[in-house]
Amino acid sequence: MKNHQPGILAPIPSAARYLTFIRKPETDPVITIKALAKLVDGDSLIIGLGKPLVEHLDADIPAFHDFPVYSVPAIELPSTPADLWCWLRGDERGELVLQSRDIRSLLAPAFDCIDVVDAFRHGIGRDLTGYEDGTENPEGEEAVEAAFDTDGSSYVAVQKWKHDFQTFHAMSPVEQDESIGRRISDNEEMEDAPESAHVKRTEQESFEPEATLLRRSMPWADADGEGLNFVAFGRDFTAFEAQLNRMVGGEDGIKDALFKFTQPLTGSYFWCPPMINGKLDLEAIGI
Repeated sequence: MKNHQPGILAPIPSAARYLTFIRKPETDPVITIKALAKLVDGDSLIIGLGKPLVEHLDADIPAFHDFPVYSVPAIELPSTPADLWCWLRGDERGELVLQSRDIRSLLAPAFDCIDVVDAFRHGIGRDLTGYEDGTENPEGEEAVEAAFDTDGSSYVAVQKWKHDFQTFHAMSPVEQDESIGRRISDNEEMEDAPESAHVKRTEQESFEPEATLLRRSMPWADADGEGLNFVAFGRDFTAFEAQLNRMVGGEDGIKDALFKFTQPLTGSYFWCPPMINGKLDLEAIGI
């Protein structure tokens, strides 16, 4: 297997910055992408290409398609396609700000930055609700098998979720635990949790085939609110879509209890190219 971008498997960093870009009309992005590729080490900087950009380059990436659109009462699941996604990882926010400034300047001839999300690690890897995130993540070879295609590339689903903490904190501790399906006190699953509990909606082993994802989500907070930047890598989008379909009640009409206090603001898919000898391999898109 060709090498993957190693930061995908690495532990969550102390700080992160996510940049999302769309291509400027009537521009040729090839030279700009080549310049960006020289900066990508796959560790401190991970990139993903969006379907609009891949189609513009007349490339054929297997399993790549648009983010699904659902029509569910009281639930909004936006599809927000983009051309390019950069995940900057580090230990110091100031360095990430400076790095992102350089990247935006480099990409400016062909791309407009449409979104910047500053994220951070909370404790041992908790959501701002206090619950641990990614508890059931695969490890070792199982993580490699779940997150990467045979060539080392990966597909990533990205959603920026905004929490309604007024609603969440109005819930009793029992209601909060039941909405997640775990006790916040010890992170143990609740065997008697309701079917709407998030853990039951997304339990990887309960799908056929198993819907295993590698989650690398991080909390965010700014003047517009607080929440979780959900980031999940897979060898394709099958596992993510199986989980999302069940969350919105597509299987049995039962909606995930998360929707009581949080909603996604974005929904995007990206293809993360593999690496060979420490360099980004863009052969699949003709570069």
